Amino acid sequence: MNKMKVTVTYKVIVPVCLAFILQTCNNHNRTNNMKAPVAEKIKKELVFQSQIRTDNYFWLNERDNPKVLKYLKAENRYTDYIMRDTRKLQEKIYKEIVGRIKQTDMSVPYFENGYYYYTRYEDGKEYPVYCRRKGNIEGAEEVLLDVNEMAAGHEYYHVAGFTVSLDNNMLAFGVDTFGRRLYTICFKDLSTGRILDDRLTNTAGTAAWSNDNKTVFYTLKDLQTLRSYKVLRHRLGSDQSADRTVYEEGDDTYNADVYKTKSRKYIVISLSSTLSDEYRFADADRPESDFKLFHPREKKLEYDIDHYENKFYIRTNLDAINFRLMETPADKTGKENWKEVIPQRDDVLIENFEVFKDYLVVDERVRGLTQLRIINMNNKDEHYIDLEEQAYTAWISVNPEFNTGILRFGYSSFTTPNSIFDYNMDTRGKKLMKRQEVVGDFRPEDYMSERLFAPADDGTLIPISLVYRRGLAKYGRNPLLLRGYGAYGYTVDPVFSSVRLSLLDRGFIYAIAHVRGGQIMGRRWYEDGKLLKKKNTFTDFNNCAEYLIMENYTDTGMLFAEGRSAGGLLIGAVINMKPELYKGVIADVPFVDIVTTMLDESIPLTTFEYDEWGNPNEEAYYEYMLSYSPYDNVSPVNYPAMLVISGLNDSQVQYWEPAKWVAKLREVKKDNNLLLLYTNMDMGHSGATGRFRQYRETALEYSFLLKMMDIKE
Repeated sequence: MNKMKVTVTYKVIVPVCLAFILQTCNNHNRTNNMKAPVAEKIKKELVFQSQIRTDNYFWLNERDNPKVLKYLKAENRYTDYIMRDTRKLQEKIYKEIVGRIKQTDMSVPYFENGYYYYTRYEDGKEYPVYCRRKGNIEGAEEVLLDVNEMAAGHEYYHVAGFTVSLDNNMLAFGVDTFGRRLYTICFKDLSTGRILDDRLTNTAGTAAWSNDNKTVFYTLKDLQTLRSYKVLRHRLGSDQSADRTVYEEGDDTYNADVYKTKSRKYIVISLSSTLSDEYRFADADRPESDFKLFHPREKKLEYDIDHYENKFYIRTNLDAINFRLMETPADKTGKENWKEVIPQRDDVLIENFEVFKDYLVVDERVRGLTQLRIINMNNKDEHYIDLEEQAYTAWISVNPEFNTGILRFGYSSFTTPNSIFDYNMDTRGKKLMKRQEVVGDFRPEDYMSERLFAPADDGTLIPISLVYRRGLAKYGRNPLLLRGYGAYGYTVDPVFSSVRLSLLDRGFIYAIAHVRGGQIMGRRWYEDGKLLKKKNTFTDFNNCAEYLIMENYTDTGMLFAEGRSAGGLLIGAVINMKPELYKGVIADVPFVDIVTTMLDESIPLTTFEYDEWGNPNEEAYYEYMLSYSPYDNVSPVNYPAMLVISGLNDSQVQYWEPAKWVAKLREVKKDNNLLLLYTNMDMGHSGATGRFRQYRETALEYSFLLKMMDIKE
């Protein structure tokens, strides 16, 4: 593919303001004295072929420019000032949310290689304590990591990639203290409690142990694009500079990962783009051995693998849009040797599978709901687990042991707190191991869940999941928060949230629009919401909003919308299309400057996205993306009230996208409705770390919604 040349031309600075000129933002509260900050305009022309786009706020991507930080801090001060009348409400909501969380808590222990592993939380502390007990759950506790101690003095602290060597003596774990998802892998000798001197920097955070207990494989990230591109082998006790590269990925649309199979027999290198996969594997007993190619990458061929005895199982879309399950001998892994185990079905999407000694478990999605299918490997008998409710989600949980007849799975619904079950695949008995405890007077029967279907512009029926407090009258005057995502085939399932009760108990309805671009109704649902069909995602969402109004759940004066990341793109697009539908919106780390970002291959993760959005270096995709890009389509109309949230260290959606968007909206929009930008100056894409701190932002978001409804308590 030949890339069309993109050139950039700077023009003179337009002195609209010297640094930040103050203008009146809104008349929502006429007692306000502080004016909204206005970003300086510096004209920049972005030239694509013969087309010129003018971006007056391009300069906001200069992360180290003092004026950028000054502007972001000014916006934060303004948001704090405008929301000052909700401070008591924010504190009340925060205390409500935290008050529902069991302070001293513990996960359900899982058994792996002779030990029971679990995490626990201590009263009032933000971070988990990782523990294990040998042989028996009643045995002596061994604390592996106390993240509370490790995180002391850090504004941001995240531990990932917790893996233990086969001899149970060495622990590898990744640490990120910045929020950019660049991890340093550290090692702890569990027999002595000593942290080793080994430090593997700029990694993805995970390590795969070979069976010699001395060698690990890990992936290195490119510091500019943050792409995991290189797999290295490290031997404990050596310097990282001596690590040998075992694979380097030269195609910048692919991401590398490395892991060990559940059977513990192979180290596997995974190479994935949006719509293509390739795997390589090596003997875990021989860390110096070469990696063998499983099957070479092909355009639009997706597959994933796991090992079982003398064969591999493969979930693949080979001649199967909704995926099928296949198997192949371990010594003949090319697709010409793949043999079908479970065929493609038009109405069933195969999402995941788990291999045990005597059983195969398949996670399937049927009519939008997950089902867990149990297949006996010996006699081929099969059955589905009874999941009781009409609207729910279920998933395969942590199952590291191969030789067991017990499946651990998770279950949740809008009204049933997250639950962990152990299912005996021999007797078909189901045991509840733990259900999330909601502290206080929560009763599931006090809430009602529904599933609706809204007609889209082309007649397709779009599922809507919603929940509200029982007894609510459907007379068209209820505040309603509608959430959407609609990208990458990711499904936002109707799971329980104790946090959400703070809205439901104040009369809100909470709903999810399962728009195309997700995968709830199968793979075609995803295909019909991407690339040159992406606008289906946005029109589906607006159709769902209109349907909820028509069915008297809410009206335009009480309807709110919310989306995060690619869901923030959704929010930006729908309010450009039909701003009059919504009272207010929340856009969290929103991906709103899609054309500029996708044309800049130096920005983290851009090249991975071509199969999702299209490559804008091709004119057809450029024109289509430009036609819906939220930033490029801001117009002089009345927009709903808006709260936009960003993270300065975000590695997925760069902070300048929401900052530019807000700056342009301030300049162009014609209304006086609230427009607030809050940038977390210490965090990345996932927000604050810690069990409780994250809910400060939630309290701000909920208070924004309640302020719009003039709800003060």
